[in-house]
Amino acid sequence: MDENRYTQFTKDVLVFLKRIPYGKVTTYGDVAKTAGYPNGTRQVVSILSSLSEKENLPWHRVVNKAGQVVLKGEGEFEQITLLQKEGVGFINENIVDMKNFKV
Repeated sequence: MDENRYTQFTKDVLVFLKRIPYGKVTTYGDVAKTAGYPNGTRQVVSILSSLSEKENLPWHRVVNKAGQVVLKGEGEFEQITLLQKEGVGFINENIVDMKNFKV
């Protein structure tokens, strides 16, 4: 992580994201709250979008508050596939079983 280039919020979010366990998911809002910024949900989305590859983030383990995979097209397919490979269960085609798989 390039400590000097990121805001404290970004640093805090990156630390939390990197700690999401294999086979578990969390929500964008919970990431923001845990990082100490309860109103930072949209910024979490932005961080995931811009830094997932560079920081090797487990982006696929983050869903919306309803447990829904919000990406569309190939991104949706990739996220669902990665989660299924980790053993994450779904209650329908794109909604994670949050009761059993949320951190």
